[in-house]
Amino acid sequence: MTTTHIITEPSTTVLTKFVDPLHIPPRLRADPADPLPSFTIRTFAADLRLHSELPPTPLWTYAGGFPGPVLDVRRDQRIRVSWTNEVTTPYPAVNAYLADAPGNPSLAMNDPGIGTAQPVPGTTALPAWLDTHLHGAVTGGGNDGWMENALLQGDSQLAEYPNRQPAMTLWYHDHAMNITSLNVFAGLVGMYLLRDEEEERLGLPHGEREIPLIVCDRNLATDENGALTGQLLHKTTGTLPFLGPFTLVNGRIWPYLEVHPGWYRFRVLNASNSRTYRLHLLDEDDNQVTTGAAWLIGTDSGLLGAPLAIPAAGLTLAPAERADVLVDFGAFSGRRLRMVNSAQAPFRGDPLPPGVRPGDPLPADRLPEPDVMQFRVGDEPLGGPAPGEPSGERAAEPSKDGFRLPQTLSPSYYRLTHDRLPADHVHRVLGLAADPDGTLGLWELGEVPAGQAPTAPGQVLDGIIQVTGPGGVTSTYQRLARHFDDQLNWRARMDEWEVWKILNLSGILHPIHIHLIRFQPLAIDAYDTAGFEAALGGTATGKPVAHLASLPIDPSLTGWKDVMRVPPGTMVTVAGQFRGAAGRYMYHCHILEHEDAGMMRQFAVMPGAVMDVGTGMGGGMGTGMGGM
Repeated sequence: MTTTHIITEPSTTVLTKFVDPLHIPPRLRADPADPLPSFTIRTFAADLRLHSELPPTPLWTYAGGFPGPVLDVRRDQRIRVSWTNEVTTPYPAVNAYLADAPGNPSLAMNDPGIGTAQPVPGTTALPAWLDTHLHGAVTGGGNDGWMENALLQGDSQLAEYPNRQPAMTLWYHDHAMNITSLNVFAGLVGMYLLRDEEEERLGLPHGEREIPLIVCDRNLATDENGALTGQLLHKTTGTLPFLGPFTLVNGRIWPYLEVHPGWYRFRVLNASNSRTYRLHLLDEDDNQVTTGAAWLIGTDSGLLGAPLAIPAAGLTLAPAERADVLVDFGAFSGRRLRMVNSAQAPFRGDPLPPGVRPGDPLPADRLPEPDVMQFRVGDEPLGGPAPGEPSGERAAEPSKDGFRLPQTLSPSYYRLTHDRLPADHVHRVLGLAADPDGTLGLWELGEVPAGQAPTAPGQVLDGIIQVTGPGGVTSTYQRLARHFDDQLNWRARMDEWEVWKILNLSGILHPIHIHLIRFQPLAIDAYDTAGFEAALGGTATGKPVAHLASLPIDPSLTGWKDVMRVPPGTMVTVAGQFRGAAGRYMYHCHILEHEDAGMMRQFAVMPGAVMDVGTGMGGGMGTGMGGM
């Protein structure tokens, strides 16, 4: 056991690591014989211990748990869920704002070395206005969890999920307008597993050897004596969204898990509001990163074609990303491993500073505690006694694991390329930028026809951006929308393929989530964005944002995705098909404080025949790409 001080001395706040077992959420399974299984999941307040040394923490929960129960269903089995709001208590966390906070995240509301945090007016009076979104689901717009259709206490959100999707790891969470970051922070998250025959033929570890790992960070309030009260503290600053010093897995701070020396399957979800993780396994015997034991077999939206060894550089997950991971503990009998995070915040993908190794704290980069959890590997192989169970006849003749890592995972997987798209696919351009007033926005961009550029040489106009693509051709784009309430511009035809080019003009990584569809990255390109003048909202004529280089796509990003990390100074091109459902949906940054602050827009999907008889709906305002 390791005892750690969380913040820079002096501090009286101490928690012991790895003293609490990992909590395994209960599972709700659909009866395969039921033609339409139905579930009622009640949302209500509960006081739960996040650590055995803490007082109980007030939370809002799905079915009394943090996280909520795991829904375990099969492909093509339609289910109904009644999300019933029974929350009767005020918002349970302290929501505070600090104008500027260089250095560590701080536990205390008021830390002399950091500054005085001010509670945000009105938060304590917030009603429990809730709305559940099944993230990654192909379902009609009326079932998707439209954020303004949130419920007050006593009402139910009725949703149907057709599950006409391949096997994958989904998750559900609150999505209420303006307060998603607060409601999720209060505890409203849970996992949803979708299975099919293709997955089952692989014979992957299952039962007690298939374990959800829902990772998030939190902060805790302190009393006047510096002691932790157990109450959650959502403290943000003028420059950063929420980043907390405590890492939780399945609702417990720094837990441990006892495992056998054999194969396990972990469904890993980053459920943090804004923190990105780069995860490693360290052998506690030598404090070195282990390699060769962990394999990535699936991403957000399904299995890969073949397993990928997780490299020493780690497994990166931005908020809302999922990873399906196999770990072989067979070589670690009787030893202990730690999962640690090495991602500095705000995350850019920068390498660690010289002399710093994964597992070392980086307080100046808002990573005071890299530890995530501990694995305690028993001596008995799978089939023998569980760790801590007495030996006996069962241990004398243990069964063998028998599992072998498959060379092929999903025969239906294919790597998407531009050449594989139909000729009539639609192109769109999206800019990620701060508005001239400093607020965040999603800039839907339309190309200005050649010869009609509205700017004079050297002039900067708000909303006009010039971009020089890899072919050397410069195109001029005009902002069509940037905030949620701007007019709806993008309408997709059902079953149509689209290519979205997402250009990050800001200084921070944004994980972009598109509802309804899954997609793959086609290209990642570096751009010189110095020509973008954020204070004026555009580029000067003749000083475009310019292509620098084509970047390699990390193999871990080549699977099917519904969240895509877009680093600053890059253009990420993704392609996907709008199939399986119709209605009005959202796309947004999954840094939840960014989403609530304006980085969310809407789009619609309609049957093509319906669009063809309407006025002005045929093209959905797609855009040509010029030399990009």
